[in-house]
Amino acid sequence: MTAESSAQSTVTSPGAQPGYPRLSVIPLGEGGAGLRRPPARPASPLPLLLLADGLAALAGAAVLLTGGHHPVLAGLLATVTMAVRARWHRAVTALLDELPTVCGRIAVAWLALGALASAWHPSHALSARTLLTGFAAQTLAACAGRALVHLRRRRALRRHPRAALVIGPAATAQRVAAAVLRHPRCGVAPVGVVTELPDGTDGLPVLTTGQEVQRALIQNGVRDILCVHPAVRAKQGPLLRALAAWGCAVWEVDADSPAYASREQLAGFACRRLDAGLGHRESLAKRLLDVTVSGALLLLVSPLLLVCAVVLRVTDGPGVVFQQERIGKDGRPFTLLKFRTHRPVDAHESATRWSVAGEARMNPFCRFLRKSSLDELLQLWNVLRGDMSLVGPRPERPFFVGQFSQTYPGYAARHRMRTGITGLAQVHGLRGDTSIEDRARFDNAYIDNWSLWQDVCILLRTAAALVRPTGS
Repeated sequence: MTAESSAQSTVTSPGAQPGYPRLSVIPLGEGGAGLRRPPARPASPLPLLLLADGLAALAGAAVLLTGGHHPVLAGLLATVTMAVRARWHRAVTALLDELPTVCGRIAVAWLALGALASAWHPSHALSARTLLTGFAAQTLAACAGRALVHLRRRRALRRHPRAALVIGPAATAQRVAAAVLRHPRCGVAPVGVVTELPDGTDGLPVLTTGQEVQRALIQNGVRDILCVHPAVRAKQGPLLRALAAWGCAVWEVDADSPAYASREQLAGFACRRLDAGLGHRESLAKRLLDVTVSGALLLLVSPLLLVCAVVLRVTDGPGVVFQQERIGKDGRPFTLLKFRTHRPVDAHESATRWSVAGEARMNPFCRFLRKSSLDELLQLWNVLRGDMSLVGPRPERPFFVGQFSQTYPGYAARHRMRTGITGLAQVHGLRGDTSIEDRARFDNAYIDNWSLWQDVCILLRTAAALVRPTGS
């Protein structure tokens, strides 16, 4: 290895096909003595919007105080108002877009205050005139404050748009970039297109090497990445994770579908934020749930596990526990544990044979274990050890991970999260010999919309499904 090649450790995406970017990129933020981080992203308007709502609540409180009402009511108004405040998201850039929500929530706050005042004591009941006057004063103050915040943000985005790179097939990427540049109100300014095979289309500079991508990041202060083809996420997982680690926000832009059903839009294109994985607090909460539940279940079902092991040993001979290499989070292999229900001919069959659910050589007890999913209970130890999670995409063997990653867009992206015993795909009936494309779609939807409550719901639905098992 030459000195130059050893200094430039690369990350390469597997299975790229012609027409999609396939780059070797220098790990960002490493080994670059003279590198500097891009400028900070424009501050979120959320604190200013909260301030505007707070000042509006003071305007409403002033109406109560000037009307001779108890000061406690003014404090209750501020509390109730902030509890039902209008929430901000990226697509809202003008007051008119959120006016119905703002007015509706202020009305709810005043009606709740009126109900509380009447319940407190009839002498503190608010008249209809007070309610209408307070609602009008607070609404006008909230609208004025929020309008100023949105105006300030639009002007800031026009003066200092966020630099972006567009990743995808050359023609599609240039088309999306041109459309975004025609709408400066978006606040995004593409500065280059990342693709493997330039097709000669006029437009932004085309970046085809890792060095060019890194140079563009540094020189232009790139803060946003626009992926304009579904295959990009699957085939450029390492590149996107490196860009996210560098501090860029990664967006998936649907260049061919209408945006009217999407909450987030960019120059009329539907888009959504892609997360490289869970944040630290979310990961900690999920891990705490895993350790608590898996530890309790292992203690609870340990007699059942012992009975299954003894019966399996008596009916089918030695070798009760089956161990197999599976692919976990970020492509790392681990050893999965199950009760053995089938004896493969050799190691090659074990690694490459897809399904043995209907295997005639299984004895009745092995078929019962498989149909009832009791053979999966040993994976609670994998969860407790940290190899897996209770809920997540099901792990697969290396042979099939490589095969499916090249065939099904989005399959490789499943490995952003720790694999699980059950998952959103499984509770929708995608077990055993079912569509891999559907599984990948459900798994990525689960990761993109993860919440701790969703994990609890999936666990409860899995427990209910065990009453009517279908096998795996």
